Amino acid sequence: MNKILLFFLLILPFKVYPQSANIPINRDYYHILDRYEVLNGKFSETYHSHVKPLQRLYVAAFVDSLYANESLTKDLNERDRFNLQYLANDNWEWAKSDTSNSKKPFLKYIYRKKSDFLNVDEGDFDLHINPVLYFSAGKESDSDVTTYINTRGIDMRGSISKRLGFYSFLSTTQAVYPNYVRQWTLDNGVVPNEGFWKDFKENGVDYFTASGYISFELVKNYVNAQFGYDKSFTGSGHRSLVLSDFSPGYTYLRFNTKIWRINYSNLFAQAIADQSFNPTGSIATKYPKKFIASHHLSINITKNFNLGLFESVIIGDSTERFNISYLNPIIFYRALEHQGGSSENVIVGMDFKWIIGHSISLYGQLALDEFYLKEVRAGDGWWANKYAGQLGMKYINALGIDNLDLQLEYNVARPYMHAHQDIYTNYAHYRQPLGHTLGGNFNEVVGILRYQPMNRIFITGQLNISNYGDDETEDTNWGKNVMKSYNTREQEYGNTIGQGVATKLLYGDLTITYMWKHNLFFDLRGVYRKLNSELDDRDSNTAYFSGSMRWNIGKKIHDF
Repeated sequence: MNKILLFFLLILPFKVYPQSANIPINRDYYHILDRYEVLNGKFSETYHSHVKPLQRLYVAAFVDSLYANESLTKDLNERDRFNLQYLANDNWEWAKSDTSNSKKPFLKYIYRKKSDFLNVDEGDFDLHINPVLYFSAGKESDSDVTTYINTRGIDMRGSISKRLGFYSFLSTTQAVYPNYVRQWTLDNGVVPNEGFWKDFKENGVDYFTASGYISFELVKNYVNAQFGYDKSFTGSGHRSLVLSDFSPGYTYLRFNTKIWRINYSNLFAQAIADQSFNPTGSIATKYPKKFIASHHLSINITKNFNLGLFESVIIGDSTERFNISYLNPIIFYRALEHQGGSSENVIVGMDFKWIIGHSISLYGQLALDEFYLKEVRAGDGWWANKYAGQLGMKYINALGIDNLDLQLEYNVARPYMHAHQDIYTNYAHYRQPLGHTLGGNFNEVVGILRYQPMNRIFITGQLNISNYGDDETEDTNWGKNVMKSYNTREQEYGNTIGQGVATKLLYGDLTITYMWKHNLFFDLRGVYRKLNSELDDRDSNTAYFSGSMRWNIGKKIHDF
């Protein structure tokens, strides 16, 4: 990573141009953007929506373009106009918003803007500061434990001369999660989506969450660079098979180039190969590191059909070495791997997105970890034919009902997908998958319903049905757990999806959200989860209900 940092410092002297901070990855927020992209019937001209996070500057430009489209705006109802105003107000420093000012600021300085607790707008200096709070309490049916989340933090973003953008987020959380999440933490040694942790009182966990970066443009309107610590997400679906936001953040250097209909993203990151832990939490010591180098090329073939190509390599060994040749932003990593005689883990893939009319969006992904056509044709279930696929659809204003949006998604992965020889080359970070939450050896159907009956009320329903093959013991390996070396596989041939301990998972979530003020939400939530395993002692059946207050932070979702 020192070489990456040196490279970053060398490019600082170059002239930079206007740009902004990102919009944090939040499925509810990004769904609003997807909704109006589909209603518009064509892709945004300012960004490619399946490479996340997106910059506020370009989201604001997209919203402004929607307002300028009279054929679209004349058909928008009150709820849609409310949503567009929300987006404009949330990015007011870049948008042409005339509704962002508060009517009655508190003590003249607090909430002068609807979206900002405090803000400074002095031309050459722009600063936004917001508190972060997440208070939740609930009960689950399979224990007497009271679940809760207690998060306090701060969110800060801004820019200097509209040329150098910055962002910082810091929060501390004490939480008691439902029993299945607590068990997942004990089994894997980490809190899902988080890094270093420790136990808190009885049944609880305590952890910090932090992210931050600086951002600037190297070539005006074309090449953006960011350096910092955060997450990424590649794809248009609820899940991603190539790069998801399930694991915690990582140190990264990213370049994003947008020219004509082409968007090209390069990510160089330092990941944590493993961590030391015991039942009381993480153990403070030096954790082994590895490196990620990936690029994603996205082309709008037409105004409503996009095709993307993806390639990623996981680099590392016990010496934590980094091959500087992987900093080449345009070469195929598989060629570098072969030329260097290395055994690093290269994953290639493709994705697509197709907007049909003004109501439907089809999308999908295909990821190849290892693939040998001769063995595929033989049909003998060779273990190293490792691939995963996704196919999904979003239906906007479904069945002619305004503001009712439906999503259906299917995901599948072969055994040993994303696993590799050891912790230095598997597709994981901080003991958590970088791809799909379930790792490998599964198929899954996800259905999501979103309905907005009134301006400030949002109803979200989600149903996941998953089938996967688990391991009988820690010493067996049927291909689900990406942390296990594929050298410990059970068999060479006859491998099929769902092999091992047959397990069926049903997850349902119904949430009613009321937005009282800008980014101040109240949730009523019910979750039902049922797991059936061939091993009876692993069966579980739970329902839990909770109420939450969230201020400037997205919902916690543990749908596994």
